[in-house]
Amino acid sequence: MPRSGAEARRRLQQAALELYRERGFDRTTTAEIAARAGVNERTFFRHFPDKREVLFDGEADLRAALMREVAEAPDGLRPLEILLHAFRKAGRILEENRPFSEPRLAIIAVTPALRERDLAKAASLTEAVAEALRQRGVADRLADLAAQTGWATFHHAAGAWIDDPAKSLDEHLLRAFDDLRDLSATVLT
Repeated sequence: MPRSGAEARRRLQQAALELYRERGFDRTTTAEIAARAGVNERTFFRHFPDKREVLFDGEADLRAALMREVAEAPDGLRPLEILLHAFRKAGRILEENRPFSEPRLAIIAVTPALRERDLAKAASLTEAVAEALRQRGVADRLADLAAQTGWATFHHAAGAWIDDPAKSLDEHLLRAFDDLRDLSATVLT
């Protein structure tokens, strides 16, 4: 079996998912993940700095896709519409990796250390999106608010997509952003 490259990385991720589901994150070691993947522990650390990062491996790709899509969104859109455009395009990364995305989210949901890491990664992504909006000329405070609101809406849509796989992530995103618009227009009586 290959010990390096994309195939070994994929096997390490799959092994980690299986073990985290079977034993839980806290009771799984990097040595056990490596053994299940058919590599040694040194190979594990060539691919990932720690056992948490196995679940957050696609973050750099998602960040790059979001930054690119915000930059390339059509002119004349409002900040939240730019974000909807970007999340729809970048959401394809999650859809293509649904067999990994679904159990990953379930493991994160029941593991405090992973939820904390997920929040830190989300904050970093949100700041990157805000910076991309600033580069398009959106004022600082509006860029920050749009990025935080947009990310929360994206996260909400991703959760709905996991719960209701009959609809695409794109459909859930469109609905979530429609709900956001409705929420800001709703008058309570």
